[in-house]
Amino acid sequence: MKKEELFNDSFLKQFKTGDELTGFLKQLQKRGIKKMLEGELDGYLGYSKHEQTTASNARNGFTQKKVRTSFGELQI
Repeated sequence: MKKEELFNDSFLKQFKTGDELTGFLKQLQKRGIKKMLEGELDGYLGYSKHEQTTASNARNGFTQKKVRTSFGELQI
């Protein structure tokens, strides 16, 4: 499925108010940023999450971060 087809008219009809749509877009942006940061860490470390490694530079958990976006501050 193409990205453009994900947000067709029937999908968008579920949002009855601007606040509902804004809330959805905020969550979409939050999840997207989180996945991009995970991908960046995968590339930097050279292995994926949950993958075994013998490297000394390893994943050791995570901390919450605040990111300023067009929808306001997001806690990721």
